[in-house]
Formats: sequence, C-alpha cells, structure tokens
Amino acid sequence: MDALEQLPIPLLEWFRDNARRLPWRDDPTPYHVWLSEIMLQQTRVAAVLGYYRRFLEEAPDVSALAALPEERLMKLWQGLGYYSRARNLQKAAKVIVEDCGGTFPSDYAAVRALPGVGDYTAGAVCSIAFGQAVPAVDGNVLRVYARIAGDDGDVSTPQMKKKVTQALETVIPVDAAGAFNQALMELGATVCLPNGAPLCGRCPAKGFCAALAQERVAELPVKAPKKPRRVEMRTVWLVFRGNTVALRRRPARGLLAGLWEFPNESGGGPLPADWGIAASSGGYAGQAKHIFTHIEWHMTLRTAEAESDRLPPGWVWASGAELEQKYAVPNAFDGALRLAKERLNGGA
Repeated sequence: MDALEQLPIPLLEWFRDNARRLPWRDDPTPYHVWLSEIMLQQTRVAAVLGYYRRFLEEAPDVSALAALPEERLMKLWQGLGYYSRARNLQKAAKVIVEDCGGTFPSDYAAVRALPGVGDYTAGAVCSIAFGQAVPAVDGNVLRVYARIAGDDGDVSTPQMKKKVTQALETVIPVDAAGAFNQALMELGATVCLPNGAPLCGRCPAKGFCAALAQERVAELPVKAPKKPRRVEMRTVWLVFRGNTVALRRRPARGLLAGLWEFPNESGGGPLPADWGIAASSGGYAGQAKHIFTHIEWHMTLRTAEAESDRLPPGWVWASGAELEQKYAVPNAFDGALRLAKERLNGGA
C-alpha cells in the first residue's frame, strides 16, 4: 500500500478532532461554500471571517448578491484585494439567477463554467456542499501531497496539479468526500506548513510520509522561483478642500479596475498641471509601499490644498463619512487613506 492509500482514515480521524470551527463549515450550503472559497483565495482565514459575516448580512443568498449595486459590492470587498473576485462572484450570481432560477447548480461542469470558478473551487463546492467524490487541489493540498508521496515535481505546473488530482481521485472516500478535501486543506494550513516549517509531530501522516522518512521535508515541495516583481515609483496626492478629499475612479479595465483612488502619477514632481486643479502644492506626507502579484508600488505621499471646488471629469470630493461608507478605496492606498481620515474625521 503506497503512502497516499494509507491517508484517508487517519486524516479523517485527525480532522474530526482538530478541525477549526468556521462559519461556512457550520452551514455548508453551496452558496456559503462558494463565497468562502472565493474569499479565501490568496487570503488568510482570520482576515476573511469578518468580511464573510458582513457580506452575508447584505447578500444572504445568490439572488441578493445578483441584485447588489456594484458600488456597494466593491465597498463590502474593500481590503480583501483581488477585486476581480468580487465582480466574478456577482457575474456568476446573475448567471445562476437567470439560467438556473436562483438555484445553485450541482453538476460539476455547470459549477466549473461559472465566472471566476476554477477546478479547485468547483471541486470544493461539489464535494463539500453536494457530497460528490471530486478532489479540490489548492496550494495546501499540493504541498501535503508532495511531502507524503515524496514527489519532487514542480507544484507550480499544470502537469503536477493534474497528476495530484488524478492521484486523489483514486483515494477520496465516496462517503466523506467533503470532509476529506477539507481535511487536506486544513492539514496544509495548520500542520504541513510551507517554507520548511511543518509541525510533523502533529501530523496524522507522520508514520508513512516519504519526505519525513527521507529527511526531505525542507526540500519539498519543489516550486520554480517567481520572476522578480517590477518596481514602480509613484507620487500619491491627497488634495483637500475643506472637509473633503479628492478621489478619482480608475479605468474600467486593468489593475484595480473601476475602484476609487487618490490621484497619483508615475515618478515625482509637483501637482501635474494637466489635472487642471488650482491648488497650493503641499508638503511631504510620508512613504508607502504596496505589493501586487507582479508589481511593487513605492509611493511618496504628498498633500495639497485646493483653491476651488473644480475637479476633472470623473473625480469627486469625498467626506470622511463617504470614505467610510460609500467609496471603495483599495488597500494599495491604505497609507493615504489613513492620513485622509486623520485629517477629515480624526482617524475614524
């Protein structure tokens, strides 16, 4: 019996005793599982909990999500990042309402065809919510597999993901598929940790893990190095007028599409003349940095005092209350947002 074949029973027993209590596990409807899995992409569980609760308060089901105004959707998502996830959620909700009468599809192919849904999310929804014996392979699962099987294939490749999916299809318990998939994810998130620091003494697979037996835990999984991120130097302007600050909407396509931002430009220099804003050029307000997947923004924050209410088309004056309740400003501008709130309403 190979290592993977030995995994299901001890893994499920471990999960029964060690699973974290999470709201989407308490009530694993298709909508709840889907929403949680989309939120959890590139995001820690602890960061998602509050967002998940607030989101369900305003969009408790697929129909409510489909009808949610986009501006409100973006505000609910503010701070989670990767905003295309939220837009795809709503696109998928509209498909479900229009094509499925508001009932979440249970067929794997139909779930997989929804906007923003990949193999992993479709596997998670179909196994956890519908009990179907389909794997859900994410980064945690790839790492667990690579160590248990002693596989030095590159986990960043589609070929390795396909190999792992096929291997798990042979061992996933048909009567506990959802628990098995969640247990694998949980093991990777809490025990079989990345960066060579797993807690092997707590692992239900320690008796048959190839990496542990071969003393290769720190070597696995193998993953090709990422290309270095491009660094962009930007100047971000906080242009104040009384108890308001200027915001502009980003283009409908591309990075942070359609969100509100503090006006900014590549490089440095005075307030750009082509913005057409009459303002006294203010002082230096600090430095900030934000890391995207492929880009780093190194930002210099500067302030300015506008001499009139006139703004370019598509810009707005936002009060402190509107920064809190109305306009979705991505966390790339957290440093500027904090300064603006301190000025407008004492940091509220």
